[in-house]
Amino acid sequence: MSFEVPAAAYDRFVGRYSYSLCEALASAAGITEQSSVLDVGAGTGIGTQYLVDLAGSERVAAVEPSEPFAAALRERLPAVDVRGASVESLPFEDDHFDAALAQLVLNFVPDPEAGAAEMRRVTRPGGVAAACVWDSPGKMTLLRTYWDAAAAVDPERARAEDEGARMRFVREGELGELWRETGLEDVEEGEIVVFASYEDFDDLWQPFTAGVGPAGRYAVSLDDEVREALRVEYRRRLSVSDGPFRLEARAWFVVGSA
Repeated sequence: MSFEVPAAAYDRFVGRYSYSLCEALASAAGITEQSSVLDVGAGTGIGTQYLVDLAGSERVAAVEPSEPFAAALRERLPAVDVRGASVESLPFEDDHFDAALAQLVLNFVPDPEAGAAEMRRVTRPGGVAAACVWDSPGKMTLLRTYWDAAAAVDPERARAEDEGARMRFVREGELGELWRETGLEDVEEGEIVVFASYEDFDDLWQPFTAGVGPAGRYAVSLDDEVREALRVEYRRRLSVSDGPFRLEARAWFVVGSA
């Protein structure tokens, strides 16, 4: 399980993008301080924190299947209703929320069609369901550059593991198609661009060695020599200095009415 890892490692990996990503997705979905919101696959709760800052703990609930992440979420936001569950089986009644959001989730679940249907089910008529997924084949710099570097040092295995090549919903229009097939209406799609800051290259590299996500799982599977070659090639391709820098990341989003 590539997400059964310490919560702090995830926070240093893509968690550092989560607050601004959630802010942008919530804005696209028209969520306000009066909205009741379900955060689906909420991870360690960094994005959920934005929803709490916007609408208050009493209006926010979250589900997360990873036990370490759910524990971190409860510790971070003790007043939020946090439940250990997957998107395919949400533990809430029909028409329960004004909005349901899923950040960076639907391309990891076994049955995303069921997950989208569940998000629609728990959203009241006229409410909104929204989701976003990284543009892994394109302008998600952290991941795209990583897999390109991996392909340079370990071509056969890296191409088989590359998230941008093998995962669903990572290309423009694919989330919109899922939303329409689910029966959601007034579907709108677009892009979100966010940034994350790093102290130095080691700050970026360390979470890969903790095995977070598909990229981290791949990194820890390598022998020391190949992993070091990957690290060197990755840094070369990023062209980052010894000091602080930031990276751009693009996600595709979709919003639809229940």
